Amino acid sequence: MSDSTQSAVMNTYARSPIAMERGEGVYLWDTTGRRYLDFYAGIAVNSLGHAHPHLVKVLQDQAAKLWHTSNLYTIPEGERLAKRLTESSFADRVFFTNSGVEALEGLIKLARRYHSVSGHPERYRVITVDGAFHGRSLATIAAANNKKYLDGFGPKVDGFDNVPFGNMNMLRDSITPETGAILLEPVQGEGGIRPATLDYLKQLRQTADEYGLLLILDEVQSGNGRTGKMWAHEWADIKPDAIATAKGIGGGFPMGAILSTEAAAQGLTPGTHGTTFGGNPLAMAVGNAVMDVIQAPGFLEGVEKTGQYFWSRLEDLVARHPTVFAAARGAGLMQGLVCQPDVSNLKVIDALRDAGLLTVGAGENVIRLLPPLIVTEAQIDEAIALIDTVAGAWSNDDAA
Repeated sequence: MSDSTQSAVMNTYARSPIAMERGEGVYLWDTTGRRYLDFYAGIAVNSLGHAHPHLVKVLQDQAAKLWHTSNLYTIPEGERLAKRLTESSFADRVFFTNSGVEALEGLIKLARRYHSVSGHPERYRVITVDGAFHGRSLATIAAANNKKYLDGFGPKVDGFDNVPFGNMNMLRDSITPETGAILLEPVQGEGGIRPATLDYLKQLRQTADEYGLLLILDEVQSGNGRTGKMWAHEWADIKPDAIATAKGIGGGFPMGAILSTEAAAQGLTPGTHGTTFGGNPLAMAVGNAVMDVIQAPGFLEGVEKTGQYFWSRLEDLVARHPTVFAAARGAGLMQGLVCQPDVSNLKVIDALRDAGLLTVGAGENVIRLLPPLIVTEAQIDEAIALIDTVAGAWSNDDAA
């Protein structure tokens, strides 16, 4: 029998004892009443902040009518959302999921199935890049090839060939007759806020076309307006064959999606793929509410402008505290501060939380800064002031 004083929740997260009670806009309040400026947004999930009035009303109205019917019946709000997503992207078809990892699993299945029905079932392998994070299922940890996440889970799922991020020569050299697709994030999140160069993304599209591969992108974190465009790959003026997305698409409600061209989706016919809860009426209502805000005239332009302002303030911050921060990098409102090698990003994150600013870590000793898309320049200034104070104290401690 377990100790009744211990948490019954499985110990898979190193949780802070702080418990949040309510939120409003870009702020959170814990159970003691303390207010925090939220610059991690549930890891880029709360794209429109907390308790957005439009999302709250839509969810409440839908909850009073219908929650679940299953995908055996037409779901009108899902039809509407799928149409809106295809009209705001390269895609012709949408499959709704409950999470990013479910979308990634479906994306990998889509790529394999595409080649199978095209007469080339041997083309099941997917080229991935180092520093990637695609989720925590057995297939997606194999795709990312991170030893930390693979350890202890038995033989690695076959079908993935990992190459250095940004190295086109090694990627091209890794293509074999069994290669079917290239998978990567346009901006790596967990890997350390590493944006792919626009030229690199264009070369990936050209290489996929040259070898008859699918270019499938992980836009779970970088999509849905996070970089100032609806999808991060749009900055390179390319069209992938399919993408997986989630996080911000539901504004805090669990949902994800696969967006695909008609050709790439040809293998996913009735009985080949499915989900019990994906695309349920509650999720679809909220997804449409998110789209109402993101697609409003001037909204994404505002995100782009705010992102540029944020970038400039972070650059100034790095210049003022060179012993703490090595660089700032990112795109739009997906930014990162790279800490110096002798400065632990996790310790700085703890200090920022104590000061009232919530951030989250990433690879390469990076502090991730992912404010809601509704953040203002004044709130960015507030966050910069808190980081400035923490970094100044850090530098003084080192000097002492």
